[in-house]
Amino acid sequence: MLAAKALPRLVAFLVVGVMPLVALSWVYPEHRILSLLAVQQLDSERRAVFDHTWELARSGDEARLCAAGADQGQGTAPSCIDWAALSAIAGDHSCSSLEMMETARGAPWILQVADVGAQLKEDLARIPMTPNPDALDRSADLISGAQRSISSEAVRAQRVNALRTADIRLQRADPQYVTRAGSNNAHFLLSRPQTTTTLADYAELSLRPGSDISAIGIYSYLHLSALQKASRLAAEPQLSAAGRAALARAALADEAFALHFLQDAFAAGHISGTWGDRSQRQGTHDYYNHNGLEVFTWSGGSRSVVLMGDAYMRSEDADFAAKTVRTSLEQVLDVASGRVPFAHAPAAASVPDGFDVCRNTGLPAREPELRLQPEQRQLFAATLLDTPVPGLGPGFGAMPRFRSEVGPFVGLAGTIDGRVVDGGFSDLQTRRGGVAGLDLSFRAGFGLDGVTSEAGDGLVYASIGLRSDGPSANRFNDTFPGSGSGNLSAAIPARAGVSLRFRMPFYVVPGDLLLLSPMYFIDRQAYAKMAVTAGNGGLIPWQSGWATGIGRFQFVLGRELGITLYGLDDKDQLVVPRADASSQARVVNFKSVSYDLPIFEYRPYRSFSSNQSSSVVFQLFAAADVPYGGSTVFPPGAPTPGLHTVWSLGVRMVFDWRHYFSY
Repeated sequence: MLAAKALPRLVAFLVVGVMPLVALSWVYPEHRILSLLAVQQLDSERRAVFDHTWELARSGDEARLCAAGADQGQGTAPSCIDWAALSAIAGDHSCSSLEMMETARGAPWILQVADVGAQLKEDLARIPMTPNPDALDRSADLISGAQRSISSEAVRAQRVNALRTADIRLQRADPQYVTRAGSNNAHFLLSRPQTTTTLADYAELSLRPGSDISAIGIYSYLHLSALQKASRLAAEPQLSAAGRAALARAALADEAFALHFLQDAFAAGHISGTWGDRSQRQGTHDYYNHNGLEVFTWSGGSRSVVLMGDAYMRSEDADFAAKTVRTSLEQVLDVASGRVPFAHAPAAASVPDGFDVCRNTGLPAREPELRLQPEQRQLFAATLLDTPVPGLGPGFGAMPRFRSEVGPFVGLAGTIDGRVVDGGFSDLQTRRGGVAGLDLSFRAGFGLDGVTSEAGDGLVYASIGLRSDGPSANRFNDTFPGSGSGNLSAAIPARAGVSLRFRMPFYVVPGDLLLLSPMYFIDRQAYAKMAVTAGNGGLIPWQSGWATGIGRFQFVLGRELGITLYGLDDKDQLVVPRADASSQARVVNFKSVSYDLPIFEYRPYRSFSSNQSSSVVFQLFAAADVPYGGSTVFPPGAPTPGLHTVWSLGVRMVFDWRHYFSY
């Protein structure tokens, strides 16, 4: 009993504790598109400076770094990394500018990541961008509304499946992908504390040393580093060729890393704020990215724009964000070419910045000689003026928050099923039959649906309930008189029992996360990678969900186990037919344990609102009903016949209701 109580806690500690809150911003190809647009929009003089600086930066790495800093024609299976791709590698596939550049220059797996990004770009380009039907006029008739809803779900399913495939491939190429991205709130904007907050107030909030790490804070920190290194390119003509190449590489690396977070500031789900529990942060992020958000910029005025979020970028979103990205890049190029005055910073290092945005939760203090000078503030104002004004923090006027199915829950599940059995418990009962059953159970667990992506399934729960089976359609003896079927003539009589059910993802084989739990205390990061992979469908991801316009399909063999304990009240009896004319039938008391394994499931309906969810699920399952404890009660003293396992295959329909708690 103690072990039974401890199991859910252990599962929660091991699985939920290591699952990160994954809230990425723009996906890889979207980050690269924004950087490509910024370079393409440069005037001829600045483009020449950019090309020259990039040529210096790739010195010695010509095979790995592309000749063109912004290779518009690059497709799948790229053989090199261009500068535009660095902003996509930053943050999501590296934790510092230094790590980003080292990865781009030498890590073999980054080309696989670039290939995934290129393929995702092609996949997303084929999917139309349609608004959520709930946001449209509902005056249409019932049939038109249903058709529109199915069409919208089909489009959404295409996007979910494209992201599912990309996420699985990215996790394989870069095992730290998910854990790195979910480590903190670096990709989000800090919420405004009040409506009177000005850009200067917000800059002070985001940029002072020790302030909570945020997209604007990281951008400004790395952009200043890039400007200071660019100042050395302009003011130190005595640099050797190798020294100038290293400095050019460091300046462009810091700017690319900074631009990743500036680009994040234009994703709808990252403007709405990071406050709230995990479920609220994840749900709010996903909702606004999908549905869009009307925003104003710090430049003021009554003109607003609607922005989308990751994997939902439209051409107008890209054009709007690329203007600010271009302005930032122009500043670095202007300083490097001496086009604008900027204080020489001889203390600026000739290597990319090593500030780790994954492990740190606050901005570091800069060395006195590398701090922002008052006359340099105008450069940052020029870029930040056109960034969206973030939402308010908790309180009146805050943007509506939305929850995701993440966190602890309790619930009820009602089930109706039918299965075909291969016979009865006696060797003499070989005719197949059917059994119908009902189950009502109480569930408790942790919802991890869609933590890594909407196609993921990290659901963990245990349930206990009552089950009732009707009599089987096959008779205990084919020669039994009468044509009716019922409990008296059934090979398997009507029974009731206690039902138990457990569900948990696995890495390679069912239950391996629990068996390998000691690894959590030895190498938490390695265990977290396993848990994330398990939630994405396992090492061999054949158990990932597949979305369609009419529902979600998934292989679930090994993720779920049902156990039913029959005969606990010692009242279950069956009739064993006589073996020959000289013997007689026997009445046997027995108990049994039924084990069922769902194989495949289809979920046509699912709804989530605030803190409750409901869904209808159809499952194909296989079961084994194992008898034990048989004893003959009639005729008295007769030997007890041998009973064997009854195998069955069936289909069940489950109505699943859950209530989620804050997490």
